[in-house]
Amino acid sequence: MAQKPKVDPHVGRLGYLQALVTEFQETQSQDAKEQVLANLANFAYDPSNYEYLRQLQVLDLFLDSLSEENETLVEFAIGGLCNLCPDRANKEHILQAGGVPLIINCLSSPNEETVLSAITTLMHLSPPGHSFPPELTAAPVVQCMLRFSLSASARLRNLAQIFLEDFCSPRQVAEARSRQAHSALGIPLPRSMAPWQR
Repeated sequence: MAQKPKVDPHVGRLGYLQALVTEFQETQSQDAKEQVLANLANFAYDPSNYEYLRQLQVLDLFLDSLSEENETLVEFAIGGLCNLCPDRANKEHILQAGGVPLIINCLSSPNEETVLSAITTLMHLSPPGHSFPPELTAAPVVQCMLRFSLSASARLRNLAQIFLEDFCSPRQVAEARSRQAHSALGIPLPRSMAPWQR
């Protein structure tokens, strides 16, 4: 377990967050990286931290971590982005930094929490009734949501259904259903959704 960063109590929140970012960048320990990223994701929940997190480029740190092989790092990174993206400036940064494909890739994670955070992040990036990048509701994403809407997990099933109803047109859903009927391919459900585990 990683130790708390050594921070002068007088440096305040920005100094503490800087110490976390520095520790993440310098440590070789995967456990320490996981703990630090979890802490940063928790700080991302508080809007009073948004400006500090942008200043310290934590959004880019989260986006970079989405490509990690370590599923725990991916889970905390997408959780942090999910916490940050209700803010307009953070949302714009994620979109401009090319974060959408990285977030969509999280839909194929075997970790249910990662998938739930990815869906929620996509929803935050595409408010109903507003224009948004077309890849957010591209056919593979809609097909994935259709698959998730059949999940044994109520959380996953309900979130996917909300996405389909509020963010996709009836035509997009019908086209995705048609394509799924002609394809054996699909994004597998997260491991925690397997019927034998319920």
